[in-house]
Amino acid sequence: MLNVVDIIVKTSYHRDMDKILRINPTFDSKLTNAVFELEKLRYSEVNGSTPPWLFFDLKEIMHFLESIASARIEGNRTTLVSAADDVVNAGNNSDNESLLELRNIREGIAFIENSVTDGTRIDLNMIRELHKITVKELTEDGSKTPGKFRTEDVKIEKSSHMPPNHTAVQGLMSDLVDYINEDTGHQYDIIKIATAHHRFTAIHPFDNGNGRTARLLTYAMLVRYGFIDNTIRFLNPSSIFCMDRNEYYKKLEKADSGVESEIESWCLYVADGILDEVTRVSKLLNKKYTVDNILLPVIKEARRNKHISDIEFEILTIAMDEDLIQAADVRHLFGTSASARVQTSRVLAGMKEKKLLMSHPKSPNKYVIRFANNHLLGGVLKGMAANDLLPATPDAV
Repeated sequence: MLNVVDIIVKTSYHRDMDKILRINPTFDSKLTNAVFELEKLRYSEVNGSTPPWLFFDLKEIMHFLESIASARIEGNRTTLVSAADDVVNAGNNSDNESLLELRNIREGIAFIENSVTDGTRIDLNMIRELHKITVKELTEDGSKTPGKFRTEDVKIEKSSHMPPNHTAVQGLMSDLVDYINEDTGHQYDIIKIATAHHRFTAIHPFDNGNGRTARLLTYAMLVRYGFIDNTIRFLNPSSIFCMDRNEYYKKLEKADSGVESEIESWCLYVADGILDEVTRVSKLLNKKYTVDNILLPVIKEARRNKHISDIEFEILTIAMDEDLIQAADVRHLFGTSASARVQTSRVLAGMKEKKLLMSHPKSPNKYVIRFANNHLLGGVLKGMAANDLLPATPDAV
């Protein structure tokens, strides 16, 4: 029973590197209550109405939002809808610095999902690789030494916190990964995620890109501790930090003091952010809710605006209802003429090319709907915003 959370953290917030901080929230504290709630949700079954097409498209959109959110914290003012258009149209071929930054964060997420599972050890090599991915090909906000710890002392802009001497970084980061991987019981995981994020930013181990790397590290920890996986659940961890950029920095700076109450306040900030995100995702993973409130209105608007044809609208409606369709399921839309079969095939092929549909990986002649494309994505983001499901500040849309 979680009567007292007693997490020992070797802090680096002050010049006293051996200072030990013990976080001891009381049984009836807000932090302890948040930990209890998250423990109930961590291994709970995800809503059974979630079809695979909905899960994977929403996950792709959440990864997109993650990259936008993390970049916005760093000062990139790209808006969600315009960035959606830019990223979908430019793909990975853009030389725009802002879009490259978004691409890098998405690649960092993909790296984590290919490298980390529940229980995977997070080590220094992984953190260095995350940094290398984060700053790849960036000139204005890149790094002189991608993937390498800083060899000079630094000062954090607009912060009174002084990171430790560069000679201490290697040892402090080794302590940090030991702490992350230490077996302290699952009930402490959220506190470890929060304190590890803060400690990473306090150490400031790289010459640049520390905030983005810290948020990717948070994503990796959420995967390692079982809050995210590749088959049934996802979260947008930067939603914890991007709802209010100023609040994020203010909470971090107060925690820099090393005062136990401020560290506990930071942990509560992170725990509440994860709880809010779990609530948003649970709504999105309910097929009826998402179709009725977001997807159906989006494809209706796309038809009105001539972004999709009437026949494409009808096929998408059937695909949302049936989850998995084949040519025979929509052939009636083309009449009874001898050419109906040819017309059906031609239209389905065109919808695949526009990424409105995709072939099922195991059944090439069957299709599922896609909405993470340049015809529908902007509308989906607006629909999510209208339903208070975007983890972004109001000016982000």
